[in-house]
Amino acid sequence: MRLRLIYKGFLSYGVQRPLGKVVAAFLCLVSPVMAAEPVTVLALGDSLTQGYGLPEQDGLVPQMRKWLKNQGVEAELINAGVSGDTTAGGAARVEWSLTPEVDAMIVALGGNDLLRGIDPAVSRRNIEEILRVAEAQGVEVLLVGLRAPGNYGADYKMAFDEIYPDLSEAYDTLFMPDFFAGLGEGDPSTLQKLFQADGIHPNADGVARIVEGLGPQVRDLIEAAQAED
Repeated sequence: MRLRLIYKGFLSYGVQRPLGKVVAAFLCLVSPVMAAEPVTVLALGDSLTQGYGLPEQDGLVPQMRKWLKNQGVEAELINAGVSGDTTAGGAARVEWSLTPEVDAMIVALGGNDLLRGIDPAVSRRNIEEILRVAEAQGVEVLLVGLRAPGNYGADYKMAFDEIYPDLSEAYDTLFMPDFFAGLGEGDPSTLQKLFQADGIHPNADGVARIVEGLGPQVRDLIEAAQAED
């Protein structure tokens, strides 16, 4: 997109006929360098994204940056995690959060909806609004799901769990079914060692495992955004 704008700038200053071929050759020479410009990814989420209770370098976004760098992936990740945020909060701030430089977005919201027992139909509408805004702005999305506990009943769990795959399919996003997938399905007492004292937020080791599970999907998101450019 930036290359097209540069080329149009040359043309607008009256060099189309005498310098058209020269400009085209110049752009061909520099385009590989320009194409390497990192993709900017907005991580829209709650305290799990924000890095609640952790030193800054141990949070999800800094650890994901490091993981991507180790994979040879050039990307700029913006931490748009807000502790305590619900899907309603995400829907309210998504439009102004998607500034012009943002190429892709990770959406990881819903945990606080679960903690508050919010009607899954409400959560669905909010997440759909986030995806609608992203689609309108041409932003690639990775939708990260959560699985509801069973304490609200089977109907609630089914309604909530269906939100993420349904909307991912409807809006053609990349999809990670469970934010916590990287922790595995081990013995609960073992998994508890990966959480802070509150039993809700992962510690640094837990985040590292979440990043290992989520990282390949983020890499796919970045590649999809590059392909769109």
